[in-house]
Amino acid sequence: MHTEPSAGPGWWRNAVIYQVYVRSFHDADGDGIGDLGGVRARLPYLRSLGVDGLWLNPFFPSPQHDHGYDVSDYCAVHPDYGTIDTFDRLVRDAHRLNLKVMIDVVPNHCSIEHPWFAEALAAGPGSPERARFHFADGSGRDGELPPNNWRSIFGGSAWRRVPDGQWYLHTFAAEQADFNWRHPDVAAYFEQVLRFWFDRGVDGLRIDVAHGLHKRDGLPDHEHAGHDELTGDPVNPHAWNQPEVHDVWRSWRAIAEEYTARTGRERVLVGEVGVLDAEQVAQYQRPDELHQNFFFEFLRADFDDRTLSDVIDRGLGTIAASGSAVAWVLNNHDMPRSVTRYAGGAPGAGPGDVELGLTRARAAALLMLALPGSAYLYQGEELGLPEVTDLPEEVLADPMFHRSNGVRRGRDGCRVPLPWATAEDHFGFSASGTASTPWLPQPDWFAHHAVDRLLESGQSMLHLYREALALRRLIPALSSNDFRWLLTEPGVLAFTRGDGFACVVNCSSRPVCTPVDGDLVHASDPEAGEKLPPNSTAWFLLRDR
Repeated sequence: MHTEPSAGPGWWRNAVIYQVYVRSFHDADGDGIGDLGGVRARLPYLRSLGVDGLWLNPFFPSPQHDHGYDVSDYCAVHPDYGTIDTFDRLVRDAHRLNLKVMIDVVPNHCSIEHPWFAEALAAGPGSPERARFHFADGSGRDGELPPNNWRSIFGGSAWRRVPDGQWYLHTFAAEQADFNWRHPDVAAYFEQVLRFWFDRGVDGLRIDVAHGLHKRDGLPDHEHAGHDELTGDPVNPHAWNQPEVHDVWRSWRAIAEEYTARTGRERVLVGEVGVLDAEQVAQYQRPDELHQNFFFEFLRADFDDRTLSDVIDRGLGTIAASGSAVAWVLNNHDMPRSVTRYAGGAPGAGPGDVELGLTRARAAALLMLALPGSAYLYQGEELGLPEVTDLPEEVLADPMFHRSNGVRRGRDGCRVPLPWATAEDHFGFSASGTASTPWLPQPDWFAHHAVDRLLESGQSMLHLYREALALRRLIPALSSNDFRWLLTEPGVLAFTRGDGFACVVNCSSRPVCTPVDGDLVHASDPEAGEKLPPNSTAWFLLRDR
């Protein structure tokens, strides 16, 4: 039995947040690129879905080498996405609908078109301007080799040479220069960034690469540490998870608490922490650091009872036990969609068994929404969208594809613009009456996942999510911190929450008898009842309490 320690109230502890990849959500001005006006127009859809808030991927000025994660101005809006006034109207409208607004902050690196980097290039070696980044002389007889053996996440060396002979560090694309967080200017700059957006009313920040920022002092070579099994990313222990990074989050938490005390509205920090050890992830969620981190182990888990139970135990036994709440996630803008993952498909390798993938994705969604803690949904997962695995190479925009010379297909397949209306041009992605081609092409089969079509079917994935989110608000036990596993046969998971709620998951390929005595209130398969079909999840209110 797991009981999350009480650490005071917080809207984020049981919230469901909807991730908006702005470029692909909805296009209000008809140029084929999603924008903040499109998000604003679709706020009623998010309200009807039943989420508590939205998280916006980067919309700042950027040359778009990594679609916004290469920021050239942290306190403005890219013209493709609108204006700062558009953003302010979006926040006001969201708050009127009782929706929280979170934005993305990218503190590990900036665009090489950021004014600071331009100043660093102009100032030359040894200048104070270069000290804000990681510039170094090369190795080899004439400095013609990179300063160390670090590799970029997107492929190739993590260093690029500039005309005067020095090299700069870029953990991601060459157009994304890493900040030197040992320089006081960097910390002071980001304090201004936080205050700028908190002053505009944002309720929280999602922090990109929160385990990054500080690098091992001296930037030494490292022994080859292999690659992440799921993403293929190179693992560099000297570029990640350095002890000093926790000082950054303590300082940011103090700013968030200052705004919470001043306004009476809690401001929340949520980290993308790419650390595999759950105990280390939990350290980022200590009471004076980040409020939450995404628990990526759940996203990485196979649809298997033992794997899922182990992952859930690690989340509840580490992160929740630290006094925080687990942030469960099944999909995001960096990973193949769950329908395709559960189907055995992959980008460039085909979609796999889509029907099996969809069945498992429905079951996994109800499992996630029944667990203690919060949940983060990625746009389109409520539509049951599979990954688009066959995008033509000429349209692929992800630097991961280009930096790896095509070995890795990249992340474009989960970023294809959403389908809203079956009969409209480009499935209603752009505003009515416009016909601009979306920035990534939508396949014809997107028609089967369009919002208007799914609303017509009571058994659709969209209705599954809407009903689950409504019940999550209505059933008191789903706000409880209590969690207890039930004994089950192999292949089956079952647990109770609070007073009288049970969730049962059949991960096997055979029907099983339901191991609880209760009234069925929701299920991923319409045939669920006394028996639970293969690859399905059901929610029950127990009779004998």
